[in-house]
Amino acid sequence: MKHIIRLLIVIFLFTGYPYKTLAAPINVKAVNAIAIDARSRVILYNKDGHKPVPMASTTKIITALIALNYDSLDEKFVISPKASQIRGSKVGYKAGEEITVLELVYGLMLRSGNDAAIALAEGISGSVDDFANLMNEYAKNMGILNTNFQSPHGLDSEYHFSSAYDLALATIKAKENPVFSKIVATKFISKAEGAFTRDYSNINKILWKEDATGVKTGYTGLAGKCLVSSFEKDDNEIIIVLLNSNQRFEETERLYKNIKENYEYKCLFSKNQVLKTLNTDSGKIKLGFKEDLILPIKKDSEVTKEVIVNSEVEIKGNFKKLNIGGIKIYQEDQLIFEAPLQIIK
Repeated sequence: MKHIIRLLIVIFLFTGYPYKTLAAPINVKAVNAIAIDARSRVILYNKDGHKPVPMASTTKIITALIALNYDSLDEKFVISPKASQIRGSKVGYKAGEEITVLELVYGLMLRSGNDAAIALAEGISGSVDDFANLMNEYAKNMGILNTNFQSPHGLDSEYHFSSAYDLALATIKAKENPVFSKIVATKFISKAEGAFTRDYSNINKILWKEDATGVKTGYTGLAGKCLVSSFEKDDNEIIIVLLNSNQRFEETERLYKNIKENYEYKCLFSKNQVLKTLNTDSGKIKLGFKEDLILPIKKDSEVTKEVIVNSEVEIKGNFKKLNIGGIKIYQEDQLIFEAPLQIIK
């Protein structure tokens, strides 16, 4: 049976933290930069973060993610002459060597090995071009729209680009994989520990900074010095991306410290808190969230919470999948977060 709910739009405004002594905005020394809360995807800092630009070896985040979803991490790929002769940063694999997928990913992420990138592309897809097509398919499926890949390593080419925002989204997705998170946080792994052909030490100096857990460096002539980083503290995670920054490590650390000093995590709605109840001839529908809604909020800022219920909802069969309404969170009159309401018990 089909049920129709007809309602006026209902808006509840809740204003809290009504202080105005906001901290002065930080100016990060990078051409493009962004900082994002990984859980909520609230943007904490943005400097031309949506602009497509060359991104160098930060490309390898997607290469690693694809490789870690390969059928077997223990399968061995043969290093081709093309892989061993690639220019730029390399692990130093020799043509004819057989290296496991897992070891190649360590070489890719810890040593920024272009030879590892080529070996993975050829082993997984048969060619670099076919692997680039796979990378673009992955990107689209993740909602990464201002990105195009032409290689698995990120050496400069005309149509190889991304944005700081897209790289942050890719990192959030990649870090859902526990093996990826372990690899990018590794400072050193011996060949005995990994059952590898050689030792690997990480060139990413951000790992020696407080709370840092990864992720990837990059450098080319067009892209400049790049860095994608993750920081974890108290079950919260911040992703910071700096592109074309001559002081990428220092500026990343400075931005993270600024965020720590000026933001605090607030529970804006509790788990199963009833925000609205709808009466239908099928019974009452309670709307809210199935988990606590916790967002990073700038200290001493004014926050407005808006709950909106659709004016008309058609219910057919299982109404639990309907978008009946949503919430919007504003900080200093700027929209920072929105999400659909959920039907709760």
